[in-house]
Amino acid sequence: MDSVFASIVQAPEDPILGVTVAYNKDPSPNKLNLGVGAYRTEEGKPLVLNVVRKAEQLLVNDQSRVKEYLPILGLAEFNKLSAKLILGDDSPAIQENRVATAQCLSGTGSLRVGAEFLAKHYHQRTIYIPQPSWGNHVKVFTMAGLSVKNYRYYDPTTRGLNFQGLLEDLGAAPAGAIVLLHACAHNPTGVDPTVEQWEQIRQSMRSKGLLPFFDSAYQGFASGSLDADAQPVRTFVADGGECFIGQSYAKNMGLYGERVGALSIVCKAADVASRVESQLKLVIRPMYSNPPIHGASIAMTILKNRWVLCQTKLPELVR
Repeated sequence: MDSVFASIVQAPEDPILGVTVAYNKDPSPNKLNLGVGAYRTEEGKPLVLNVVRKAEQLLVNDQSRVKEYLPILGLAEFNKLSAKLILGDDSPAIQENRVATAQCLSGTGSLRVGAEFLAKHYHQRTIYIPQPSWGNHVKVFTMAGLSVKNYRYYDPTTRGLNFQGLLEDLGAAPAGAIVLLHACAHNPTGVDPTVEQWEQIRQSMRSKGLLPFFDSAYQGFASGSLDADAQPVRTFVADGGECFIGQSYAKNMGLYGERVGALSIVCKAADVASRVESQLKLVIRPMYSNPPIHGASIAMTILKNRWVLCQTKLPELVR
């Protein structure tokens, strides 16, 4: 008998991860994988940062650790430290309990949970993303039920930011629309707005009530400073407005396969944040129930032991 799935066609490889598939199949001894950005040794082998090894050793030696289910929102201390990493230790939003944070499955999972929440609870279903943007953005938001549109970003003639086009497109967006912003180290162009341009973007978006959704996948990579790379996000949060922030620890801690990330939703009031948090649980529960414990424990251990971070300079992480 024919399979009930006999009519299913062969799907194409993912354009990004498919490069790794082709790399693994290639028998050439001189091959080089240019698909996914990841730390490598001089021999081209996967590299685990020394700080990660140290954190794992601390966890292994802690006999009080167990393998029980985490809460739906994940490790509470990891969530608190993640919010502080992106918003700052002295963030008024954190001090006033206006931030709802959930541990998610790396940056992709953070974006997807945020998108699912917006599709269910926000009055606008349109999200504007830069042209170009990370290849998975369109799929993540579309599958969550949002309509994706583009705003001009990269100018190939100058190899820089099309700032005027960006402002014009955001200015033409409907009031309340969601806007995806790369917090730093824009993927795939590497072009970021200046401090002054970020301020103009903030003013333009707030004047129209546009909702910022930051994708922070490379905090520390653009400038070498975790704080400097978080400044665009902190600028938006400082005005008291609301925003979404998806964080990933895949790159800056090299925790690719551990899938460690966080979604933070900054609200205008503590009671709103509390209700948002309760609804986040309802989004996550039928999706993956609760997140894994090991990777988040590594990130939490590193963030908790500030001496390891060496004054928040990213290059120190590998020493």
